[in-house]
Amino acid sequence: QVQLSESGGGLAPAGGSLRLSCTASGLTFSSYNMGWFRQAPGKEREVVAVVSDDGDRAFYLDSVKGRFTISRDDAKNTVYLHLRSLQPEDPAVYSCAAASRSRGVRAGQSAYDSWGQGTQVTVSS
Repeated sequence: QVQLSESGGGLAPAGGSLRLSCTASGLTFSSYNMGWFRQAPGKEREVVAVVSDDGDRAFYLDSVKGRFTISRDDAKNTVYLHLRSLQPEDPAVYSCAAASRSRGVRAGQSAYDSWGQGTQVTVSS
């Protein structure tokens, strides 16, 4: 059974930082592209960042480029999302997900078969 578990969410001030972690089990982690997604109340879920199975390629939502960084540590079966310079549009439930590398690193969220429960990110003014 594939399981993904996120942590690191919480309350941060505008302009502040958080680091989210997602630890996976039940899969060969190094064979999967990993993604971070977010969903705010009343809005559809959107992809925030993805990283390829080998960690060599990463892609970001335009609004987070230069502020967020995705990385992975295969020895720990963990993918990270470092959120910097948090802005009012960033609060949401952030979830990680896994997709077989055969789907391609730039595939849409429908390619992600396994999802975590999410962690809440809140930004104070």
